[in-house]
Amino acid sequence: MRIILCLLFLFFYSHFFGQERSEVIQQRIEFISEQLQSEDLDLTNFIEQLNFYYDNPININATTGEDLDELNLLSSVQINDLLLHRKAFGKFMTIYELQSLKYWDLITIQLVLPFIRVDDRLDNLNITWKEALKEGTYELYLRYQPTIEEKSGYASVSDSIKQVSNNYYFGNSDRYYSRFRYTYKTNISVGFTAEKDAGESFFSGAQKNGFDFYSAHLFYKGGKYLKSFVIGDYQIQIGQGLNLWSSYAFGKTSDIATMKKNAIPIRPYASVDESRFLRGAAVDLAYKNISLLLFASAKKVDASSVADSSFDDLEFISTIDLSGLHRTNREISKRNGLTEFISGANLRYVKNSFRIGTSFVYQGYDKPFVKPLQVYNQFDFRGQNNFSFSGDYNYVYRNINLFGEVSHNFFGSDQERKGLAMLHGALISLDSRASIGLLYRNYSYDYQTFYNAGFSEGSNTQNEKGLYTGLKIKLNSVWSLNAYADVFQFPWMKYLVDAPSKGHEFLIQPSYKPNKIFEVYARFRQQLRQKNSRELNNTVTEIEDVLQRNYRLNLSYTINEFFTLKSRVEYITIQRESSTFEKGMLISQDFIYRPKNAPFDLALRYALFDTDSYDTRLYSFESNALYAFSVPAYYYQGSRAYFLIRYSFLNHFDLWIRYGVFIYNNRTTISSGSEEIIGNRKSDFIIQLRWKL
Repeated sequence: MRIILCLLFLFFYSHFFGQERSEVIQQRIEFISEQLQSEDLDLTNFIEQLNFYYDNPININATTGEDLDELNLLSSVQINDLLLHRKAFGKFMTIYELQSLKYWDLITIQLVLPFIRVDDRLDNLNITWKEALKEGTYELYLRYQPTIEEKSGYASVSDSIKQVSNNYYFGNSDRYYSRFRYTYKTNISVGFTAEKDAGESFFSGAQKNGFDFYSAHLFYKGGKYLKSFVIGDYQIQIGQGLNLWSSYAFGKTSDIATMKKNAIPIRPYASVDESRFLRGAAVDLAYKNISLLLFASAKKVDASSVADSSFDDLEFISTIDLSGLHRTNREISKRNGLTEFISGANLRYVKNSFRIGTSFVYQGYDKPFVKPLQVYNQFDFRGQNNFSFSGDYNYVYRNINLFGEVSHNFFGSDQERKGLAMLHGALISLDSRASIGLLYRNYSYDYQTFYNAGFSEGSNTQNEKGLYTGLKIKLNSVWSLNAYADVFQFPWMKYLVDAPSKGHEFLIQPSYKPNKIFEVYARFRQQLRQKNSRELNNTVTEIEDVLQRNYRLNLSYTINEFFTLKSRVEYITIQRESSTFEKGMLISQDFIYRPKNAPFDLALRYALFDTDSYDTRLYSFESNALYAFSVPAYYYQGSRAYFLIRYSFLNHFDLWIRYGVFIYNNRTTISSGSEEIIGNRKSDFIIQLRWKL
């Protein structure tokens, strides 16, 4: 049996190290993002980590486990399994010894293999600045995205009309992106990013300084007492995301491991989301088993201000705009309307597989924030100051990983509003073939922090109770099964839900992979939520069950070492009492060509879709240029096609060109307002150049 396992391991080892980097990274992106449903997906941090560890594999004989956490591909039980094995039996002699780990199977090894290594030598931690500058990596990105079809917001009208109307954009329809970054392993990062969105002015009008958004950072990591520090733009991750988590975080996916978050205290910021980051400085200090994170931030936020007629000098904020767009007269008037202050501390104690932490975060504004009062939002934050305290824990005992966080906040002039949020979970590895996950959360309706990412059904860590149970099992050498069930309730009203509500969601996904060249999985997901009835009787708005079912069949077939085919069929149905039965379908075919010795690779897709409405839209992840992301919504009736070509030349340059188009069969106009397109075609184009040294 061990001979067979060794042969299989050698097979996977040679297969994956024979792949091109782009294929390896792309597989990991799809592995994590296939469940995400957003057209504004940004996985910059995740891709940066995988790219780095592809070039600089983690030495499993020297790791403490923190860098393995950053891969987001291993559970804490699996990481602890590796560390305990090394402690009991000494350093790994070869990579093949991973087979002997109790909670690692061939699929796990297959996932992480390109990002780890076995080495007896310790990394040189005392490298000089001169050596770091010489051995570091320099990257420059230039990206251009024009708008192909004419939109009504770009109509040629005078500036005087634009000044009084919010239907027209001041800038051209092109999007520009530029980024420069120097990195030395994970120890040093110096970066600069600039972006102009379509419709924003460029070196004119409201943007006389060129780009609409600028970001820069200086980051260091790796000292014994000074673990890391950053100046400029950065992100903070604490606990399980209840108190403060300013970066993107995964929610429910087909893999139960994503239910738990692995916090990286300080991340340098290199993305273009203009809201979810901090601007200032942060430092992470350590002494023996104790670490202390300190951070402070002050940045401008887009907001609408209102003057109070009762007082000549009183001004307050009615709405905060997180879109980052400054195209029309109204959007430009909101620009930098509010100053946001954030500061805090996170104290952590770590010993072996036990970790506990406590945090304090302050968030304040230079003007009072008074959003319009509605029944459903009456418990939301209003005022200038918000304080939050939290405690989090993580403990691995043999095959059980216990984790959680409890957070408490209060705000208002006399702190009369208080809220509590808690999350407790367990990941249990029964053996290398089976794992289960349990997670309970309870977020009160008056709990509110602005940068959070707790496990939730809603869009915010607020007004929710729920119990999640997940299962991951390998039935035999070719069959595996992922499944979860989540039951939740919302104790108070929500937007468009005028009463307390409840719901459930469950998913089951069997997979069949008889060999390396063929894989097929089927997925069924059912979601039941309660929303306001569409039948209005001018009295009390009743709520009703909205039942959504999603079906998917996905096939992947590697014809040879150059060609891969991926086929997918998706079907969706929505039932609710006040509306007719709705359905939608998406059929897509992907063709991927990656020749080994050629300087280019090619990805093609053709898709047909037919949905009854926007409610039955379907999302599908698409290949794109590095650090550009595309998960468009397919709705109404029509077809979608795109091609992506990457060409490498002169050893240091990569060029990506991508063109995609939606053609709608039952539309004569697309979208509405300033984004309206006359016709049935909507295209997207991107060209990106990377210089890497």
